[in-house]
Amino acid sequence: MSMWWSLHLRREAASVPLARRFLLGTMETAGVDPDISYDLSVALSEACANAVEHGGGLRDAAEAGDAGPAALGGGQPGRACGQYRVTAYLDGEKCRIEVADSGPGFPSRRTLRTAAQSPASRPTGDPSYARTAVHPPVTAESGRGLCLIEELADHVHFGNRPGHGAVVSFDKVLKWREGALLMVS
Repeated sequence: MSMWWSLHLRREAASVPLARRFLLGTMETAGVDPDISYDLSVALSEACANAVEHGGGLRDAAEAGDAGPAALGGGQPGRACGQYRVTAYLDGEKCRIEVADSGPGFPSRRTLRTAAQSPASRPTGDPSYARTAVHPPVTAESGRGLCLIEELADHVHFGNRPGHGAVVSFDKVLKWREGALLMVS
């Protein structure tokens, strides 16, 4: 059995715990192991926080306090820089989560990395195993979110949508509680 859901959320700080609670409720109802649910919820929170902070254009920043329709679409039909999208897929043994915004996107192309390619397991000097997120200085007050997502998920992809906007997608192999509704047989 599989299931998916998608939320279109305003780029407001209050949307982050909303998305996290929605994911945790889905995972609990489906019977996913609480440790896996927690890891995915923290990764989702980081991705959503990045979308809220960085996921809009200059015009959107000026309208951040506006709760009307202009804040959701920048006043233009089809344009949604005042919102972002969260989609979660639970399918068999895996959960995939995507967070897409309408911001400027990532400054450089990012690539897929798996948890198996941890610094200890990759060959020294092999560029194909380069990390995708740059660790911030120890004294930095922010900038650890993408690294945290990489550590909590099994596969991560940071990319840009055609046109503009960033997409963070990550997945994790699921473990199930005894008697779970969606348990793989």
